[in-house]
Amino acid sequence: MGTDGKNKWIRRLLPAVFWLGVWAFCAAGVGKELLLPSPAAVFDALCSLVVTEEFWRSVLLSFGRMSLGFLLGAGLGTLLGVATAASRWCDLLLSPALRAVRTVPVVSFILLLFFWLPTGRVPVAVSALMALPVAWRTARQGVAAADGRLLELAGAYRLGLWKRIFLIYLPAALPSLAAGWETALGLAWKAGVAAEVLCQPKWALGTGLQVSKAYLDAPGLFAWTGVTVALSLMTERLLRLTFRRWRGGEEG
Repeated sequence: MGTDGKNKWIRRLLPAVFWLGVWAFCAAGVGKELLLPSPAAVFDALCSLVVTEEFWRSVLLSFGRMSLGFLLGAGLGTLLGVATAASRWCDLLLSPALRAVRTVPVVSFILLLFFWLPTGRVPVAVSALMALPVAWRTARQGVAAADGRLLELAGAYRLGLWKRIFLIYLPAALPSLAAGWETALGLAWKAGVAAEVLCQPKWALGTGLQVSKAYLDAPGLFAWTGVTVALSLMTERLLRLTFRRWRGGEEG
């Protein structure tokens, strides 16, 4: 391994080691596991969880719910963003409702959807609703970067709205979409897990959090939280790589 490779690993590991040290120091200072468990106690709790079938079912099902909800919300939001930017009538009819979705508290959506949907589908719907307005707004802003000469050419050739969307507007909005989708993904995870905590599906990360809280199991609560954060960061990384390859393919 060369010097650059060693420096890269040091830059990655040093912050983690530093904050683990801060955590261990604070936990020792507090001296109460219920308030702040030590890293060792959380690691032991995580080791106890990963050997159970229930843990892996919860991880896989929650990952599926958040991913599906995000894809539905971000995909629909992107199409609506391009449509409202390209059509005055679409903007007039849809923008007020999308702005309203953006301002409604997450807990209100969770409680309302709890009456309408099975418990396992509420996190999917909530994740989609949180991702939708973010993707809509960034797509709408990104369309403003569309090349006016290309639009004039499209008008000369009488291209329809959907062809303009996929051939002109979406490529122009791609840089804005990359940032917007990443933000939407983080919101989808936060809102989806919050919905799981309130609705408590049988297998879910949020249910694990709620059970740990009910039994005053602070190490377990930290362990479930750590797993949730790790999954969210992993999906953000995958999304970032996907956009990078997409943009690289278009440039090529």
